[in-house]
Amino acid sequence: MTGSDVPPPSSPASPAPGAVPAAPSFRLAYVPGVTPAKWVRIWKERLPDIPLELVQVTAAASYGLLREGGADAGFVRLPVDRDDLSAIPLYTETTVVVVPKDHLFAAADELTSEELADEILLHPLDDVLDWAGPPGKPAHARPDTTADAIELVAAGIGLLVVPQSLARLHHRKDLTYRPLLDAPESRVALSWPADATTDQVEDFIGIVRGRTVNSSRGRAKEEPAAKKPADRQSAAKAKSKPARGGSGRPSGGRSGGSGKGGKSGKAAKSSRSGRPRRRS
Repeated sequence: MTGSDVPPPSSPASPAPGAVPAAPSFRLAYVPGVTPAKWVRIWKERLPDIPLELVQVTAAASYGLLREGGADAGFVRLPVDRDDLSAIPLYTETTVVVVPKDHLFAAADELTSEELADEILLHPLDDVLDWAGPPGKPAHARPDTTADAIELVAAGIGLLVVPQSLARLHHRKDLTYRPLLDAPESRVALSWPADATTDQVEDFIGIVRGRTVNSSRGRAKEEPAAKKPADRQSAAKAKSKPARGGSGRPSGGRSGGSGKGGKSGKAAKSSRSGRPRRRS
């Protein structure tokens, strides 16, 4: 085969002439326990032409997903590496102890770490709390996930300390939870790649921060439609029409002073009617 017989290298296929480009979309990641429904609803109301795709991800994998472009932004748990990720802290969760409903602790309003000293405390591998040293007695092995730990609590193997949103996520009728006063707390934040703050990311930041649709930080909104010619003519006519009681005099109630030609207001009215006044 000669050089002239070698086929040219293939090039990426270009879109057909007149083809409509794909509409932009926004991919939003969220970790277990976070409920993005409220913000998603507002997005759909304000930006109905830009589809929003939800991507569920574990807390540990959420940062890598954002760095690799798997999502435009995401609800994650702090801390976040600020070298390449931006973050806006949103709220701090209450930490709770998950216990069986027939456990002695179910009768308490709140608990402390000291009260857990004699209890077996399950510590799953996907724990999101930054414990310096979890209280209680450690279990023989760490469960792989929070869901596995919940099953062990229901079986009476031990207790579990988690953010309240995770206790609600894994709710069971045979379990309950109580606030733990002196435990680490989990903070939720909105995060995105620091070098990829797109228009869609700015839009979502505005929604999460509660900005109104007319906020100056949002996108430029469509200007109101121009007035119709008839409306402009009516406005011009109303502007040119003198106010009642013109010549700088106030309008409104009758004045007790003289009217035109020294006549009183009553006499002037009689003259305008063309009828002479009857003398008494």
